[in-house]
Amino acid sequence: MVKKGDMFYAWTSDAELAKRAECGGAVTTLLKYALENNIVDAVLAVRKGADLYDAVPTIITDPKELDQTAGSLHCGTMLLSKLVKNYLGGANNFRLAMTVKGCDAMGLYELAKRQQVNLDNVLMIGVNCGGSVSPVTARKMIADKFEVDPDTVHKEEIDKGQFIIEYEGGHKGISIDDLEEEGYGRRPNCRRCKMKIPRQADLACGNWGVIGDKAGKATFVEVCSEKGANLLKAAVDAGVLKTEAPNPKGIVIRGKVEGAMFKLADKWRKRDFEALGDGRERLAKIVTETSRCIKCYACIEQCPICYCVECSTKKPYLVEPGTLPVPFMFHLIRFAHIADSCVNCGQCEENCPMEIPNSLFMHAQQCELEQMFGHVPGVDMELPLLALVEEKDERARLAATGSDQIFDIFK
Repeated sequence: MVKKGDMFYAWTSDAELAKRAECGGAVTTLLKYALENNIVDAVLAVRKGADLYDAVPTIITDPKELDQTAGSLHCGTMLLSKLVKNYLGGANNFRLAMTVKGCDAMGLYELAKRQQVNLDNVLMIGVNCGGSVSPVTARKMIADKFEVDPDTVHKEEIDKGQFIIEYEGGHKGISIDDLEEEGYGRRPNCRRCKMKIPRQADLACGNWGVIGDKAGKATFVEVCSEKGANLLKAAVDAGVLKTEAPNPKGIVIRGKVEGAMFKLADKWRKRDFEALGDGRERLAKIVTETSRCIKCYACIEQCPICYCVECSTKKPYLVEPGTLPVPFMFHLIRFAHIADSCVNCGQCEENCPMEIPNSLFMHAQQCELEQMFGHVPGVDMELPLLALVEEKDERARLAATGSDQIFDIFK
C-alpha cells in the first residue's frame, strides 16, 4: 500500500527512455502511464525549442511524444499556471497532468482560490527546484564567465552548488555563489524562493537524496496526496515503474539540501529587502524605479494572481490614459490587489521591457504582510485575510447597490 508521506527511489523499466531521461525517467514514466491509461486527457509539458534557452509549452495527448520533453531546462524560464487559466479553460472540462516547479504549484493554488482553475482535474507532479536562469543572463554568463560559445552548449544543470555546462569539447562548472556575487546566476526571485520541494503537488520528485548505486539513475519520490499515491501504485503494479525504499542517509541529505537552500534564500531576502530601505525611503525608490513604466501590461498578463475580467488599471478615472510617466496609481492598484498573495514567480520582472524590479517590490510587501497576518500564499486553499467573492457576482452587486463595501468589517 502506498500512502501520503511515503518516500521511494523510483526509475523507469523502459531501457530506451532511461537513456534519454534524467534521474531514471520516473517523472516521464508517470506522465506516460497517466495518459495511456485514461487517468488524464492531456499533459501540459515543456520541450526544448530552438535551443536549450528556449522553453516551449506544449499540450500532449499522444504518450509517445512525452519522451521529447524528458529532462530539465533551467535556462528556459516560464510559468505554467497562468497558461492553464488562459488557454486550457482552467481545466474545468478535462483532466490535465503537468510537471510543476514550486512557483507553478503556488500559482495554481492561488488561481484555484479565485475559482479560475479546477484542481480536482489537475494532477501535479512536483519537481525540486534550486532556481532557474534567465535565457539572456545565461547566454551572457556562459560567454563571459565560462568563456564558452553559448550555442555550443547542449546541456546545463545546477548541482552541488555549481552551475554546470556540457558543450562541444568538454564540461565546466562554476560556483553559483561566485556567479551571483558578480550579478549572474539564478533569477533574483529564485534566489529568494523558499518553495524548493513543492509538497502541495501530488508527488514531489527530484534528485536530492538519491545516493549510492542509484545516484543519477533514480528519482526521489515523496507521496503528497491520495491522488499521487494512487498513480504511483498503479504504475508500479503495471510494471512500468520500479521502486525501492530510499537510503536513510539519502533522506537526511535531502533534508540538509533543502535546509541549505532555505538559508541561502534568507540571505538573499535580507540583502534585497534591506537594500530597499524602509518607509518613505522605500516608497521613493519604488516611485523612481516604476517611473520607467510604459504601461505595456506585460506584468499583468503574466501574473498568476491577476485574473479580473475588468482590470481596474484600465479605468480612466483611476489611471489617466495616454500619460507618461504612468501615474503611480497604476502600481498602487497592483500592490493592493496582489501583495498579500504574491508567489514570487518573478514573471512581472522577467517580462518587463523596462527592467523594473517589480517582483522585488511585490515580494517584499508580501513577506511583511505574511509576518503581520500569518498567511502564506500558494501552499494550501486558505484564503488571504480579505478575499473577494466571485468577481462577476460582486460587480453585479456593486452595480445594484452602489456600495463598494464588500465585508461588514467595521461592525
